[in-house]
Amino acid sequence: MAKKIPLRMCTGCGEMKGKKELIRVLKTPEEEITIDSTGKKNGRGAYICNSFECLRKAIQTKGLERSLKVKIPNEVIEKLQKEMMVLESGNKEGI
Repeated sequence: MAKKIPLRMCTGCGEMKGKKELIRVLKTPEEEITIDSTGKKNGRGAYICNSFECLRKAIQTKGLERSLKVKIPNEVIEKLQKEMMVLESGNKEGI
């Protein structure tokens, strides 16, 4: 029997994708918001596609805030955008 792939919905575009294809944005028990590159850290997670556009949409529509059940301060949004740019540019170099 084939192994079932866990699907998650992108909070930006709303597409269902495999967990491994998405990036997890995490709210830790200490209320810190960060990108969880391992996907295994403890806390509440929300998923977004590996694209700056999806992150922008998730922030604009407040999808990320709804998923994490917390108001996201502007400095945290800027930090997430910087991290996403690094991840996005890293993926393009690997192609």
